[in-house]
Amino acid sequence: MRRTVAAAVAGMLVLALTGCVESGRTDSSRYTGEQVACPVPVDESFTGSVRIGYQDIPNGDLIVKDTGLLRTCLPHGTFTWSKFASGGDVIQAFGAGSLDIGLLGSAPTARALSVPLRQDLKVIWIHDVIQGAESLVAKDPSITSVAGLRGKRIAVPFASTAHYSLTGALAAAGLERDVRLVNLAPDAILGAWKGGQIDAAFIWEPTLSQVLSDGHVVTSAAQTAAAGRPTYDLAGARGEFVSANPKFVEVWTAAQHWAVTRIISDPAQAATHIAAQLGVTVDDARKQLAGYGYLDAPTQAGAAYLGGQLGADLRGTAEFLLSQGEVQGVREREAYAGAVYPAAAAAVGAK
Repeated sequence: MRRTVAAAVAGMLVLALTGCVESGRTDSSRYTGEQVACPVPVDESFTGSVRIGYQDIPNGDLIVKDTGLLRTCLPHGTFTWSKFASGGDVIQAFGAGSLDIGLLGSAPTARALSVPLRQDLKVIWIHDVIQGAESLVAKDPSITSVAGLRGKRIAVPFASTAHYSLTGALAAAGLERDVRLVNLAPDAILGAWKGGQIDAAFIWEPTLSQVLSDGHVVTSAAQTAAAGRPTYDLAGARGEFVSANPKFVEVWTAAQHWAVTRIISDPAQAATHIAAQLGVTVDDARKQLAGYGYLDAPTQAGAAYLGGQLGADLRGTAEFLLSQGEVQGVREREAYAGAVYPAAAAAVGAK
């Protein structure tokens, strides 16, 4: 489950290792074109090692990885990219001390910050705002709105960003108690869909495209975000690492900003890099890119995101997780606001 929060706290080290699909790979680029120039002055002084966790999600992180941009900007650093299957695995790796920076959804991030984990994480970047990439799909063609799902069985990975969006859509339609929610992993959703055990599913790629072969979109994370429940893919970093390496974080952010500007200004080239990393066609990569919103550094540094609102959004997500029994307690507002680190985005955006 790509963004699902793992339920167990015990066995954190073992789960962190088993959840890591591809570990210890320093040669992470598949790009064969001309070397991409560093968007900021090359930093010869950084000699540290950084462990980076990524997921197969079409955003700037994969472009940075594919171009080897960190090696270009920080030639004396060592960067190990490890692929993770879910945000739950990422927070377990943070807890085990085996990761410095990692991509995880806003729901796992909120869980990591809440009771009992209380992890010392800093959100340093918003990789993407989830839009149509997570959608509610119904099989019956007569169901054209959320209200039409009354009495139906809806599958979703519990405690995920999709679950958060789904409950918001159901609440807006007044159906919280009038549907049956089924907790299934994406691959299990596909089996239940084919077997007729469910009527609808709120899910992401690649399962989304598979159920759309004989289903249709009723609503998506774009609509639930507009109604006040935004979901994100975020970059979390160990608080101690950020404090010790503020200059590195700024260069890392500049690389991510450069990648976002490529997505916005040259989506065809951006899709080429992402397709290479995902092992899909460029056309498929472009379709996947269309399901997300991407924010450059000046936008992220503003009050609507890292500069203010994101902390409130994370606390709202934590309250949702508490209602679902996925955390034991929600901390004070300052704990979530203080976990957001806008300094690097602000510095990059000002240049």
